[in-house]
Amino acid sequence: MQETLTFSVLGLSAAALQALERKGFEAPTPIQERVIPLLLEGKTDLVGQAQTGTGKTAAFGLPILEKLDPRANTTQALILTPTRELCIQVAEELVSLSSDRRVRILPVYGGQSMELQLRHLKKGVQIVVGTPGRILDHLRRKSLDLTRLTTCVLDEADEMLNMGFLEEVGAILEQTNSDKQTLLFSATLPPEIIAVAARYMHDAQTVRIKDKQLTVPKTDQIYFQVSEADKFEALCRIIDIEDEFYGLVFCRTKVDADRITSHLLDRGYDADVLHGDLSQVQREKVMMRFKKQQVQILVATDVAARGLDVSNLTHVINFSLPQNSDAYVHRIGRTGRAGKGGTAITFITPSEERKLLFIERQTRSHIRRGALPRVRDVISAKQKRIETDLQLILEQEGFRDYLGMADKLLREKEAGAVLAALLKYAFEDRLNPHNYNEIRDVEPKIPGLTRLFIARGKKDGMTPRKLAALIGKDTRLQPEVMQDVFIQEEFSFVTVPYTEAALILKKFNTGRGGKQPLVTRARPSDETDGKKRRGKTSVFKVKAGPPARKTEKRKFYADKGKKRKK
Repeated sequence: MQETLTFSVLGLSAAALQALERKGFEAPTPIQERVIPLLLEGKTDLVGQAQTGTGKTAAFGLPILEKLDPRANTTQALILTPTRELCIQVAEELVSLSSDRRVRILPVYGGQSMELQLRHLKKGVQIVVGTPGRILDHLRRKSLDLTRLTTCVLDEADEMLNMGFLEEVGAILEQTNSDKQTLLFSATLPPEIIAVAARYMHDAQTVRIKDKQLTVPKTDQIYFQVSEADKFEALCRIIDIEDEFYGLVFCRTKVDADRITSHLLDRGYDADVLHGDLSQVQREKVMMRFKKQQVQILVATDVAARGLDVSNLTHVINFSLPQNSDAYVHRIGRTGRAGKGGTAITFITPSEERKLLFIERQTRSHIRRGALPRVRDVISAKQKRIETDLQLILEQEGFRDYLGMADKLLREKEAGAVLAALLKYAFEDRLNPHNYNEIRDVEPKIPGLTRLFIARGKKDGMTPRKLAALIGKDTRLQPEVMQDVFIQEEFSFVTVPYTEAALILKKFNTGRGGKQPLVTRARPSDETDGKKRRGKTSVFKVKAGPPARKTEKRKFYADKGKKRKK
């Protein structure tokens, strides 16, 4: 088997390696393996093409932290992200990677207190992670200086294109110093993104990471949406409701793997752990016990599970989402082997919906949403198993040695009471609903909005209500998810969350042959052509929020001000 590459060979400092060790990361992903040495070696501009969830943040974040001057009280790195959720995620990841370095990192996005951001910027921030709109707000206020950057990163550039932010990105880049290093990361490289690279980057190197497209058709794929704090409780319910559970639980880091295994053992499950810190002897012992089914649950990291050959698994559970679609397929491919069906279960937090949607697209599979078992359903399943086991004992007459004791008890007490007492004695702990904690409902977070262009307008009899009905007929989406509807003579626009946009595009553009697509992602120029004739657009019961694009926002608030004066 090919030797696994480690972070230690990439040229990172001891502080960076310690931070990775604390996070439990064992080996670099392909994008990290190729990008980190390049960025550490020099100031070359770089275009990285890699899919969502492949570890891009660490790929550019670690070199930025390595080159940072903690004594300088200036903004040395700017990272632009399309959504506030990604902005927060990137900032948190950089904080965790910064280890003991005294680095000031600030996420800057709309919806957060401007005064709070101004106070932090005034004190001095070395890394700013922000959305284009709010970064521009600070540039207009002169509260952010981008003339002394060492690095500028455009993260998820194609998503910025889809959301119409490229004009704002260009305006921001115009206010940065020319001698900085510019890094662009994108899942795809459409012409508009290539044009940005050509205009604002110098002799950029391109690193492409190809994703394999694999499927496991015999595997039933399900996902459950839970908060991070409730994942372990959800895992226990999944295990307990099954008649037979013999499976792998995948974690992203060895720290998580140790923690989950410890909790499982505390609850009385037959579990063991497999990760990179185990010696070869320990690894072989764990594997032998698992293959002999002396261990019901094996908690493992991706690196440790490479080359793992175990048949007859009933379940693979992704406690944490894998880094990419290739890792997802390799994980779930370990169940449903030899022509048998299997079940692959994935836990996601609300902010991970977009990443899961991408994995589903890349693997060309259907991952259906499931409802977590209720406590009473789990208890009921356990009761049925006990009844089945008792029936088996009765059929095989495996109770003869206990007839004397039974006769004595039945002479003293009523038969039903005796049996109930025995069940309580034997199974009270197993059937106690208080062994399970409450799982809170989570509200899905919208990871970003997408503006859609619809090739139908007023001449086709289109109105906001008819547009909602048209989309809802095939997608079953409710009008409430459709914001900022704009009906023109020959075409229309609507803004919807990212996930719903993908569903709409898939439904409306399937099987149209050579015909023009009915629905496409809007380009910035589409709305510029029609903005002068814009009228009132929202007729739904829910109150529409401010428009998604800057050009529309100005008009939205201007119109709002006129109404107040009246």
